[in-house]
Amino acid sequence: MTKFKFRHIAAAIVTTALTLSSAAFAAEKPTVVLVHGAFAESSSWNGVAANLQQQGYPVVAVANPLRSLTADADYVASLVKQTSGPVVLVGHSYGGAVISNAVQDNTNVTALVYVAAFAPEQGETVLELSGRYPGSTLGSTLAAPVILKDGNKDLYIQQDKFGEQFAADVPAADAVLMAATQRPITELALTEPAGQPAWHTVPSWAIYGTADKNIPAVAMKFMAQRAKAKKIVEVPDASHVVMTSHPDKVAALIVEAATATTK
Repeated sequence: MTKFKFRHIAAAIVTTALTLSSAAFAAEKPTVVLVHGAFAESSSWNGVAANLQQQGYPVVAVANPLRSLTADADYVASLVKQTSGPVVLVGHSYGGAVISNAVQDNTNVTALVYVAAFAPEQGETVLELSGRYPGSTLGSTLAAPVILKDGNKDLYIQQDKFGEQFAADVPAADAVLMAATQRPITELALTEPAGQPAWHTVPSWAIYGTADKNIPAVAMKFMAQRAKAKKIVEVPDASHVVMTSHPDKVAALIVEAATATTK
């Protein structure tokens, strides 16, 4: 065998080994399941998802139905159950209530991350928690509800008030698009009592903005402390969509939670 052929074969073996090693390393990372909340949709996670993918994390941004807490949690639970390996569940706003109720018997969920999110105790509702502390101005920005055939109501934010209420620190042009593509939530979802929350047994992390107009920062701090969150991050002057305006900060906390629970 010539020296050239030997070097060529050796290089190929090293390249293959590095590729396999890299793939194995990526496979060991937990899947991050991102659950959006009311008036948002999956693309609100784009910056966070891109950051995580660059670091080798598998990511799924769920299309949260926003129909009822029980049905939404069951939907996410089914997805988690069919995901191989460990899972980090991340919820924004109402999505926090969903992930709290979606763990169920899925033992592969290693961490919960609350992003400007509700973390209700059993029997609490999202609507009650949003008004427990002063500061939310969401109610006055809602449009007239859309009455559904079953008598339920779909709720939207008025488009001309969406930016200031929901996404004040997002570029105006982006906020206009977010207003047009917002997903409605039913009144039932906001008023349905939560079940036994997973944060009693699964470690949690939390991040939120101090200028949130949907959920008062004091309410989110209370819920995070009650859940005994491993770390609570307050982002100065960030709006309700902190994952859109500060994706790197949110991604960093998710990575911290993933690393801490999958060693």
